[in-house]
Amino acid sequence: MARIVGVWTSPARKSGRSDAHERRQAIPGRGLEGCAHANPPKREVLFVSKEHLDSVGVDPGAIRENLTVEGDDVQQWPIGQRVRAGEAVFEITMVCDPCHRMDELRDGLRAELDGKRGMLARIVESGEITVGDTVELL
Repeated sequence: MARIVGVWTSPARKSGRSDAHERRQAIPGRGLEGCAHANPPKREVLFVSKEHLDSVGVDPGAIRENLTVEGDDVQQWPIGQRVRAGEAVFEITMVCDPCHRMDELRDGLRAELDGKRGMLARIVESGEITVGDTVELL
């Protein structure tokens, strides 16, 4: 069963920083509480598979995802798929293509992350998400 192994926010746009949290509130139209990267309506939260991070040798949180998922390939979630993580419900809105900022972390990382950067989502129902919560496709 898939579960949340990381909850992350960025304190400011272009900060290059991801702060780890044990729990965060998901707020429709705003993203995760305290995250400056939310860009409603389609880019409120970024889900990334831990297995994809492992395959390119980067730590969870490094590519500025919001929710790190272990045990499922989020890239296989179709657009429109609803997902429950903790108390919150999300709708997958689009693929997140790797941007030039990935090469700032490591030269060539943008290309390595092609097809592995994750899926963006909007928040459909607010709720708390905690490290260890299960992830369920609805």
